Parts: sequence; structure tokens; C-alpha cells
Amino acid sequence: MGNERKLILLVDDNPTNLKLGINVLENKYDVATAPSAEKMFNLLKSNTPAMILLDVDMPEMTGYEAIKILKEKPETKDIPVIFVTARVDYDDELHGLTLGAIDYITKPFQPQLLLKRIEVHLLVEDQKHTLEEQASELKNFNDNLQKMVDAKTQSVLDLQNALLKTMAELVECRDDITGSHIERTQQGIRILLDEIAMSGIFIEETYGWDPELILQSCQLHDVGKISIDDNILKKPGPLDKEEFELMKKHAAFGEEIIEKIQALTKESEFLTYAKIFAANHHEKWDGTGYPRGLKGKDIPLLGRIMAIVDVYDALISERPYKKAFTHDEAVRIIVESSGKQFDPTLVEVFNSISKQFDKT
Repeated sequence: MGNERKLILLVDDNPTNLKLGINVLENKYDVATAPSAEKMFNLLKSNTPAMILLDVDMPEMTGYEAIKILKEKPETKDIPVIFVTARVDYDDELHGLTLGAIDYITKPFQPQLLLKRIEVHLLVEDQKHTLEEQASELKNFNDNLQKMVDAKTQSVLDLQNALLKTMAELVECRDDITGSHIERTQQGIRILLDEIAMSGIFIEETYGWDPELILQSCQLHDVGKISIDDNILKKPGPLDKEEFELMKKHAAFGEEIIEKIQALTKESEFLTYAKIFAANHHEKWDGTGYPRGLKGKDIPLLGRIMAIVDVYDALISERPYKKAFTHDEAVRIIVESSGKQFDPTLVEVFNSISKQFDKT
């Protein structure tokens, strides 16, 4: 806005009033005049004044009729209009303001009062435009800030996923007899989670879960195997009792590994699911599992889910010391272990959609 001279448009069918208006305004403003509403609209095709001083009583088209058209056109609706008229009736003034005028000045006017009122209204308009510009700038800033936050959030998520994936691949490289065990168990977890959500069971236990993070985290259920000796981990035959006791420690080792990572990082909540999987996927419903011998619903639901998925994949996978069971045989074994090794409710869910596992 600055100190530039603003253009004021005077619209009045009386030449004397136009001359008087020019004399009052020309020291502070550029002034254009129009003797009718029609002439005003012609001028507005090539000029955008800072304000229009509009007479009410004019032939052919009144000021009231003219302002209605001004406010309907996108290019002129924001130009402030002050009625300058000989009408002094309260209802006339109210009608003018209702139509969108910002002020109503009666003739004959006092020059200094007219100047002051124009100055105040133009100042208000300048401030309004400044606020609009600041609001637009603030919106752009907020939009850009949100984009930066989204990019940073995605960067953190990518880093988390890369960490989980890398650790899972490290485990699978050491325990090379498992093949695509991690990928298949991840798919099995997805199948069960989808069915649990569809069936409406375990509503309280699953409230607030992040399914995608769960699917990333389940890759680390065997991370504790990193701490198991190769002679045991890669033994081509069945483990003896002592070896099996050492192998069982991988669940506790996995929990400890994840806790150490959490202790070293500030953003460690994303490993919460992974710790549950690592610590609880070998617990059994009847309390005979490891490492803590938890029983029934004391076993976290994610551990109970992984227990079924993990055993199913172990059953259908060939090992040097065992043949692969068929899908139907694996399902039968799991169903027969309901209430002993596995959560009976989850076994029912698994059995109802077990055909989907045959495709994983």
C-alpha cells in the first residue's frame, strides 16, 4: 500500500457535487468522476479504484441498484463503497449499509469530516488486505511445515522399517534352514489380524493397535537366535535335551536384544510389538511353554497369534530331520492342540480361514 496515491471514484449526476468532491480530495488522492452509474461501470472496466463515493438519487439507475451490481461482480465486489447523498432518513441509511456500503454520508458534507472518514476506511481496508496476505502466508507456511513434518515422519518410518527388515534378514541368514519363514509368518499374521478385525473379537485387546507396524515387527520374533551358537542353530538333525534347553533361550535373548536397542534410542516405541513377539511366541496356553511359563490370557495376544502361525509354518516346512507335513495335517495338529498349546478362540479363527494359509 505504502504512500502511493489511491484512486477515488466519485459518482454523482450533479456536476457541482463532482467539482466540490474533486476540490476536497485532489490534494491527497487521484480522483476520477462519473455522472451516472453507466459511466461508472465503463470506467471500472479499465480502472480499479481504492474506493467509490456513490450518490443514491441518480436518473436511469439509482445508487442502490448500482451497488447490487457491484457486489455481484467478482472484479468489483471488494471495492469499498460509501454512499454520499442528500437522503437523511434512518431507513435509507440502514438500507444502504445492508446492501454492502461501508458508510453513509449526508450532503452537504464537511470537507474535513469526509476526508477523515475516507482516510479511516482506507486504513481499515489496508489492514484487512494486510491480514489477508498474512493469513495466506501463514497458510503457505503451515502447508510447507506439514509437508516437512510428513517427510520427516516418513523418513523415520522408513528408517524403522529398514532396521526391522535388516535385523530380520540377519536372523534368517544365520538360521538358513528356515528359508522364507519370516515372510510366510508375516503373511500368516496378516491373515489372522484381518479375520480378528472382521469378526469383532478381542476388541479390548486390539484397541489402538497399528496393524502395519505389527506386520513389520513380527519379522523379529526370532531375533534372539542371533545369540545361539551355530553348532545348535544349524545342526542338521534333532537337538538333544541339553541343546534344546539352550535353543529355548532364544526367546529371552530376543527380548533382551530389543530392550537394549530401546535403551539406546529415544524413539523406541515402534519396537514394543517386536519385543512382545520375541518374548512370547513359544508360550503355551496350558502354561508349559517358555521362557516364563505364562498361561492362558496372561500370554499377550500377539504372542498367542504368533504361536499358531509359527508352528504352522514349522509343520509345513521340510527339515533335515523331518519331512514337511501337508497343509491339512498341519491344520489338524493345531486344532488338536487347542486349549493345550494354543488359545482355543484363536484356533477357531485359524481353522475357519485355514485355506488362506495354504496359499501363503
